[in-house]
Amino acid sequence: MKSLLFLLASSLAAQSLDTIVAKEVAAIEQKLVDTRRELHMHPELSNQEIRTGKFIADRLRELKVDEIRTDVAGHGVVAVIRGKKPGPVVAWRTDIDALPIDESKFDVPYKSRNAGVKHACGHDGVITVALGLAEVLVKLRDQLPGTVKIIFQPAEEGVSNVASFGAQLMIEQGALENPKPSAIFAYHASPLLDAGKVGYTVGPFLASVDSVDITIKGQKAHGASPQLGTDAVVTAAQCINMLQTIHSRRINTVEPSVLTIGTIHGGDRGNIIADTVKMEGTLRTFNEQTREAYRSYVKQTLQGCTSIMGATADYSWQTPAYPVTTNPEDLTKATLPSLERVLGKSNVLQVAPQMGAEDFSLFQKQIPGVMMWLGIRNEARGIVSGLHTADFDIDEAALPVGVKTAAAILVDYLSRK
Repeated sequence: MKSLLFLLASSLAAQSLDTIVAKEVAAIEQKLVDTRRELHMHPELSNQEIRTGKFIADRLRELKVDEIRTDVAGHGVVAVIRGKKPGPVVAWRTDIDALPIDESKFDVPYKSRNAGVKHACGHDGVITVALGLAEVLVKLRDQLPGTVKIIFQPAEEGVSNVASFGAQLMIEQGALENPKPSAIFAYHASPLLDAGKVGYTVGPFLASVDSVDITIKGQKAHGASPQLGTDAVVTAAQCINMLQTIHSRRINTVEPSVLTIGTIHGGDRGNIIADTVKMEGTLRTFNEQTREAYRSYVKQTLQGCTSIMGATADYSWQTPAYPVTTNPEDLTKATLPSLERVLGKSNVLQVAPQMGAEDFSLFQKQIPGVMMWLGIRNEARGIVSGLHTADFDIDEAALPVGVKTAAAILVDYLSRK
């Protein structure tokens, strides 16, 4: 009987907080739209998010959050909001960088003012959600049973020739310490889901990613006398074909994986046998054992293929590499009632894993974490373009949805603990 009364009281309390949150979010809906458009007009590439970081920090100061750390891992920001009631610590993470994509032909009043740079992955939207979340939680301090840490992470999209950046550098520089959260949550924008819906996956959510550089070395000769040289172009073609058989013949058939050779460069002239071909590729898997086996098979395949052709191969796996983004079953399922209470069950959808990758997975290596899809699609308005495309946009009706559900997830987590 006592357990039943406790559950009833908890449910009523959650519903009461949902009403307060909904009212607070309704009051800032236009502010959310304005914030998103301001961010969209001023996108910045990875490790160049100077204006973005300052914008975030200035807004957080206006909101009077309890603690702000700036310049973390470059231009990242960490905010702490301490509830007046005792309780645990939980984190919310968002990424803040943009992509090298030209938006000049994208005809909206808020299009990018930075030539060749665009928020084409929805980071402008998830930053806005995180800032709206901070604004709501500050107003809920008296009822907040614990502490919320909001992490604004730079350089998720990647930086060349840098050993440590993004999530990894934030971890190294203490973003998860003082105070240390016991769990972390995040949204990623999804153009596959309508605005108003949230997608989740139990277990693998996004793939691991490993990038490989390959150099095939042969010997130059005149095109009329190929027998006097070792053709790196023909060898590279053979290697590419052989690499594709790893998935079909050496990996368990029920394990999704893909190795893509995305670039190939070699040769000087059409009548000269090329002595060098350089290739770049990416490997995606949902299983760490498969990932390690695949890397070993790539080595064996390159050695065997080039040996047959009388050539050699050098290769290297680039760093950093991201592990599988995996949502733990217990934490994911415990989060669903929060989403379903706010949105209704029909708007909370279980979706299949996707082969994209996210360095949120590095936070998950430190503490339990769940990443979910925030629907941003609106077919009636033509907002249907995929991530990382020049026409990508978001339905801004998703912004208040993101704030309300994020607040429910975090407050419920603190209350459960």
